[in-house]
Amino acid sequence: MIISIIVAAATNGAIGQAGQLPWHLPADLRFFKNTTWAMPVIMGRKTYASMNKLLPGRFNIVITRNADWQQEGVVTAASLEAALAIAAAAHFKEAYIIGGGEVYRQALPMAGQVLLTRVHTEPEDADTFFPALDTADWQLISDEAFPADDKHAYAFNFQRWQRQNPSV
Repeated sequence: MIISIIVAAATNGAIGQAGQLPWHLPADLRFFKNTTWAMPVIMGRKTYASMNKLLPGRFNIVITRNADWQQEGVVTAASLEAALAIAAAAHFKEAYIIGGGEVYRQALPMAGQVLLTRVHTEPEDADTFFPALDTADWQLISDEAFPADDKHAYAFNFQRWQRQNPSV
């Protein structure tokens, strides 16, 4: 199964601020929805709590150590490995890791691609970060730039990174 990470990160790696995204980029939200539609999305419990709702049209898997935690329409897993096994058992060919910071750190060594929206800002109060991609391990496959405009306070790039050595 292909393991893909999808993330929006600032130039300093920031992805979260007090449990929320530090920006609102409608084009990125649209890209996220279109890319993950009808696919499994794997996230930590805090990421799920920050959205405060089920992501419709997707197979929602939440990683939590609390065996009693349940939400309607959500499948729980005790670890990233268990979440990936659930997605594979449901016959999906690809699963998307959607956060948060600790889940990204655990998934990065297993991932085959990273779909990164690079947001050209550096939030000062950020408290959650995405790890830097080592260009010895990752190759930039595509990079599409978008300027700031009346709907997007920051310029951003849609980037696709692929693992250089898939056997790693």
